[in-house]
Amino acid sequence: MASFPTITKIEIQQVSTVMKDIGNPPGQVSATYIPGAERNIRFYMTRMFTDAGIVGEYAVNSDISNVAEFLIGRNALEREFFYNEMTRYPGNVFGSVDLLLWDIAGKYSGQSVSQLLGGYRKRLPTYASSMNGGVSGGLSTPESFADFAQQCQEIGYNAFKIHPYPRPKLQDHIDAILAIRDRVGDDMDLMLDSFCFYRTFADALKVGRACDEANYYWYEDPYFEGGSAELGHRKLREFIDTPLLQGEKVFSVQQKVNLIVSGATDFVRGTIPMNGITGTMKLAAAAEALGIDIEIHGCGPAQRHTMSAIGNSNYYEMVWVHPDVECLQMTNHIYANYADGLEEIDANGEVDVPEGPGFGIEYDWKWIDSATTGKKVIQ
Repeated sequence: MASFPTITKIEIQQVSTVMKDIGNPPGQVSATYIPGAERNIRFYMTRMFTDAGIVGEYAVNSDISNVAEFLIGRNALEREFFYNEMTRYPGNVFGSVDLLLWDIAGKYSGQSVSQLLGGYRKRLPTYASSMNGGVSGGLSTPESFADFAQQCQEIGYNAFKIHPYPRPKLQDHIDAILAIRDRVGDDMDLMLDSFCFYRTFADALKVGRACDEANYYWYEDPYFEGGSAELGHRKLREFIDTPLLQGEKVFSVQQKVNLIVSGATDFVRGTIPMNGITGTMKLAAAAEALGIDIEIHGCGPAQRHTMSAIGNSNYYEMVWVHPDVECLQMTNHIYANYADGLEEIDANGEVDVPEGPGFGIEYDWKWIDSATTGKKVIQ
C-alpha cells in the first residue's frame, strides 16, 4: 500500500425528499412558504474510497461523476493539486470534491477538520436567517417578520436576517426593515439579504437608507446582477452607512477579492459549496490581510469546522428558518448525530463544532438508502 491514501472508487447516491408547504410563487424561481405545496429536494450523498480503507463522505450539491476518472488513482491528501486543476472551470464540482478530500484528511490523521485547519473556536455565534418572504401567511407581511424576529430573540438568537424577496413591493421591504428593529430593540444585530432583487440604484438606495435608519449590521447583495457591478456598489457605499456584504453570487476567490480591493463591499461572502474549504480559507486569509471580515454562507458541518478556524468571521448562518416549517436544508434526516434548525442553538445563541475525525459526522444510511433514487459507482 502506498504511504498516502490513493482514491480507488467513488459512489454517488442521488437522494430525493419532499419538503411540505414549500413551493414557488408564480413567476418566481426561489422557494418560499406556500401552505399545501410540496417541493422536491435533491442532493448527492457521495463517498470517496481509498486504498487506506478510509472513506470520505458528505452530502453535496453536485454530481461529481464527470470528474471521477480524473480523481481515481490520485493522492487524496493533495488538495492544492485539485484546487489548482479544477478551479479553472466554472461550477460547484470542486467544492464538492474538496469536502470529501478534507473528510479523508481528517480521518487519515485522526483529527477533526477543525483541528487540521488550526481551529480554536468550539462554539459559534449564530444568526437566524429567514426563509424568503411568503406570498400569504408565514413571512408575508412586515408584522410577521417582526413576530418571527421576536420569536428568534426569545429562543436565544442575538442576530436575525431577512430575505424579503419575492415580495414585489419595495415598500414592503422597507416596512419590514423598520418593523423588526422597532420590535426587537437595539440588542439584536439585524441583517438584510435582498437576494439580488433590486433592479435600480434608486431602489437599492431607498432600502439602504432604511437599513441606516434601523441600524442594520449589513446589507447583502442589493443588485439583480449578483454583485459584479463594482461601480454601482462603490457609489451605493458613498450614500449609505450600512456595510455591504457581497460575494455569494460571484464565482472565484479572485473575483471575490476584487470586490474588496475595488471598494465594492465591506464584508465578503465565503461560499464553501462553490470554493470548497480550501478556497474559502484562502479568501479568509486575503480578507484578514485587507482588514475586513468574511461571513460563511449557509449551514452544515463543513461551515462549522471552517468558521472555527477563522478569527475574522462573526456569525454562523442558520439558514432558511421559518416559524411554520422546518429548516429548508438538504434535510436533517441524513444525520445520526448532527442537526441544523431553528431550535438548534444553546442559551447563548451559539452552536457547537462537531468533534471526531474528519467532519465527525455519522450518517443514517438506512434513511439515505430508502430515499435514494439513483446510484453511480466509478472505479
